[in-house]
This record gives sequence, C-alpha cells and structure tokens, in this order.
Amino acid sequence: MKPKTIIVLKHEDGQDLLSFLAAHLKLSRKKSKQLLDSRGVFVNQKRVWMAHHTLRAGQEVSVVLPAGGANAPAAKIPILLETPGFLVVNKPAGVLANGSGSAEVLLRRQRQDETLRAVHRLDRDTTGCLLVSRTDAVHKALVKIFARKEMQKSYHAIVVGKLDVVSRTVKRPLDGKMAITHLKTLHANSEASHLQVRIDTGRTHQIRQHLSDIYHPVLGDDRYGTRRRAGDRERLVRRQMLHASELSFREPGSEEMIRVRAPLPADFKSCLRAFALT
Repeated sequence: MKPKTIIVLKHEDGQDLLSFLAAHLKLSRKKSKQLLDSRGVFVNQKRVWMAHHTLRAGQEVSVVLPAGGANAPAAKIPILLETPGFLVVNKPAGVLANGSGSAEVLLRRQRQDETLRAVHRLDRDTTGCLLVSRTDAVHKALVKIFARKEMQKSYHAIVVGKLDVVSRTVKRPLDGKMAITHLKTLHANSEASHLQVRIDTGRTHQIRQHLSDIYHPVLGDDRYGTRRRAGDRERLVRRQMLHASELSFREPGSEEMIRVRAPLPADFKSCLRAFALT
C-alpha cells in the first residue's frame, strides 16, 4: 500500500494540518486526530503529528492509512513459558506492559487471575518477551534480579541506514545515569540494517535513544526517528521495529537457568523483506 499524497494548494496556504486532512480525506476531526496520533502523516517526508501544524502552499502531505487494525493487540496474549511463580508472554504491539488497558490487565482477564503483575516495562509498540509474576514473593525476587543486572535481555531491531561495523558498544548517559547498549549487525544494506541488541542497563527508551544518537534510529520510531526525511518504504512502517527476542536469568529459589525466546512477529518479518534484509 502506497502513501496517499496530497499537494497543498495556494488557497490552502496557512491551513492547519488537522483541517486539511479532514477536508481531503472526508473524515471527521476526531478521526483525523486519530490518524495524526497514529504517526502516519508526513509533511515533505518528515513525520508530523501536531494538529495545529501550519501548512504552506506547495508542500507535500503524505498519509499512510491504517491497514484495518493491523497493529491492534491480539485477542489472546501468547504464553511462551509458564511456571508456578511466573509467566513469560509474547507482548503484542499497541499495548503497554502495565496500567490501564495494558498487557497486564489483558492477561488478568485472559487467565482469570488478579495476582498477575508485569515485572518490567516494554514500550507500547515494542513486541516480545514480557515477564509476569504470579505471586508477591516471586515479584519481589524478580525485581531484585533486574536491580542486580542479572537479567540478560536481547532484542532485534531494524534501523535506518547501514551500520558498517560488525559490532559496536554505545556507552552514553541517559537521564544522568550511564547506559550501555551492545550492537551486532546481522545484515545491512545502504537503506537499513538488521541488528541484534543487548543491554546491560535498563534506562527508559535506552535502545531507541542510543540508536538515534549514533544516527541510526529504529525504523518507524515516532519519537526519536523524526529529525530526518523518511523514504517511501520507511513511511509505510507502522510502528518502531524493535522486538524483545530473548530473556535469560536464574529462577528464584531453584537457581535453574531460564532462557525464553519470542519469535519475530509478522510485521517485523515483512519489514525485513521490504528492505531486502535477513
């Protein structure tokens, strides 16, 4: 599906983006705002989501229309591993780890178990391994494992541009605290790179910020990847291409090594194919 492209005419100079979308797409202002919130609108190839953004004559507005709810949360959240003390689930895109309407809430409803609690966070549009405790005691033990940095976390990411090195470590403070991100290039070409990412620390948006800092933002990142013009294929990417692929840690009590992997989601694999990556 190609983006719908509209040129701003002379009589539309100075019009706000929300009104422009509503008029040209024959949508209500509410629906137009939802389209902006989905981060699928670009002005001169730059992602814009501010309703009152002022347009100028001659500018090109491109819109990627939602594909029938392709990023809606799954009806049931897949369980990757179940033990008496915890679950590891495969979080879909479009939901937070905890809070209102979150994966945590959906799981409680799905499992009919109000004790379930997400042990850590994943961004709304990051998919993959999410650790969920089943008892208070296990929750506290797992939180301590994270605090002691004994939880190994691995991700897959598709980023803008070619990362020329096979491996690289980014050490840069975030919010005044040191953050360490290890990158390994799995496949790369002039447009994009498929990376394996491992983090030693767990700062908010760490991977996304570090990759943006080295000028290789995650494809589809609507916060840290907006400072540049996006190509046609990039504009079709509906979410940040970041997937929590593996968790490994020693189980509290038994000290057994636990290793859980989440398969790459369909949209991630489609993005790899679109950019000729493996």
